[in-house]
Amino acid sequence: MIKRTHVFYSGQVQGVGFRFTAERIALDLKLTGWVKNLTDGRVEVTLEGEEEGINAFLKNIRNVMRVHIQKEEVIWDSPSGKLKTFEIRFR
Repeated sequence: MIKRTHVFYSGQVQGVGFRFTAERIALDLKLTGWVKNLTDGRVEVTLEGEEEGINAFLKNIRNVMRVHIQKEEVIWDSPSGKLKTFEIRFR
Protein backbone atom coordinates (compact mmCIF):
# COMPACT_ATOMS: atom_id res chain seq x y z
CA MET A 1 0.00 0.00 0.00
CA ILE A 2 1.35 3.41 -1.01
CA LYS A 3 1.82 5.97 1.77
CA ARG A 4 2.94 9.60 1.93
CA THR A 5 4.89 11.41 4.60
CA HIS A 6 6.23 14.91 5.19
CA VAL A 7 9.29 15.09 7.39
CA PHE A 8 10.83 18.21 8.90
CA TYR A 9 14.41 17.95 10.14
CA SER A 10 16.02 20.54 12.37
CA GLY A 11 19.50 20.93 13.73
CA GLN A 12 22.57 21.58 11.61
CA VAL A 13 20.91 20.11 8.53
CA GLN A 14 21.80 22.72 5.91
CA GLY A 15 25.22 22.95 4.29
CA VAL A 16 26.19 19.39 5.24
CA GLY A 17 25.03 17.43 2.18
CA PHE A 18 21.67 16.53 3.73
CA ARG A 19 19.62 17.03 0.54
CA PHE A 20 22.01 15.00 -1.60
CA THR A 21 22.08 12.23 0.99
CA ALA A 22 18.27 12.20 1.16
CA GLU A 23 18.07 12.04 -2.64
CA ARG A 24 20.49 9.10 -2.83
CA ILE A 25 18.66 7.12 -0.13
CA ALA A 26 15.22 7.83 -1.62
CA LEU A 27 16.30 6.83 -5.13
CA ASP A 28 17.95 3.65 -3.82
CA LEU A 29 14.65 2.75 -2.13
CA LYS A 30 12.61 3.69 -5.24
CA LEU A 31 10.66 6.36 -3.39
CA THR A 32 9.21 9.44 -5.05
CA GLY A 33 9.06 12.96 -3.65
CA TRP A 34 11.36 15.86 -2.96
CA VAL A 35 13.67 17.50 -0.46
CA LYS A 36 14.34 21.20 0.08
CA ASN A 37 15.93 23.65 2.49
CA LEU A 38 13.54 25.94 4.34
CA THR A 39 14.30 29.56 5.15
CA ASP A 40 14.06 28.84 8.90
CA GLY A 41 17.06 26.45 8.74
CA ARG A 42 15.10 23.19 8.61
CA VAL A 43 14.98 20.67 5.77
CA GLU A 44 11.63 19.36 4.49
CA VAL A 45 11.25 15.96 2.83
CA THR A 46 8.11 14.62 1.15
CA LEU A 47 8.07 10.92 0.32
CA GLU A 48 5.63 8.57 -1.38
CA GLY A 49 6.02 4.82 -1.62
CA GLU A 50 5.52 1.60 0.25
CA GLU A 51 5.43 2.10 4.02
CA GLU A 52 8.38 -0.29 4.41
CA GLY A 53 10.46 1.85 2.04
CA ILE A 54 9.55 5.08 3.81
CA ASN A 55 10.44 3.56 7.18
CA ALA A 56 13.76 2.38 5.71
CA PHE A 57 14.42 5.93 4.48
CA LEU A 58 13.71 7.36 7.93
CA LYS A 59 16.04 4.86 9.57
CA ASN A 60 18.83 5.33 7.01
CA ILE A 61 18.78 9.13 7.08
CA ARG A 62 18.84 9.03 10.90
CA ASN A 63 21.86 6.73 10.83
CA VAL A 64 23.81 8.65 8.18
CA MET A 65 23.01 12.19 9.35
CA ARG A 66 22.54 11.57 13.09
CA VAL A 67 25.17 14.07 14.20
CA HIS A 68 23.30 16.84 12.34
CA ILE A 69 19.68 16.04 13.26
CA GLN A 70 18.36 17.45 16.53
CA LYS A 71 14.66 16.95 15.82
CA GLU A 72 12.58 14.99 13.33
CA GLU A 73 8.86 15.65 12.83
CA VAL A 74 7.07 12.99 10.76
CA ILE A 75 3.56 13.63 9.45
CA TRP A 76 1.78 10.77 7.64
CA ASP A 77 -0.73 11.68 4.94
CA SER A 78 -2.66 10.22 2.02
CA PRO A 79 -0.59 9.82 -1.18
CA SER A 80 -1.23 12.15 -4.12
CA GLY A 81 0.00 9.70 -6.74
CA LYS A 82 1.36 12.65 -8.73
CA LEU A 83 5.03 12.26 -7.80
CA LYS A 84 7.01 10.42 -10.48
CA THR A 85 10.59 10.70 -9.24
CA PHE A 86 12.60 12.08 -6.31
CA GLU A 87 14.20 15.49 -6.69
CA ILE A 88 16.04 18.21 -4.86
CA ARG A 89 14.02 21.42 -4.94
CA PHE A 90 15.78 24.74 -4.85
CA ARG A 91 12.98 26.92 -3.44
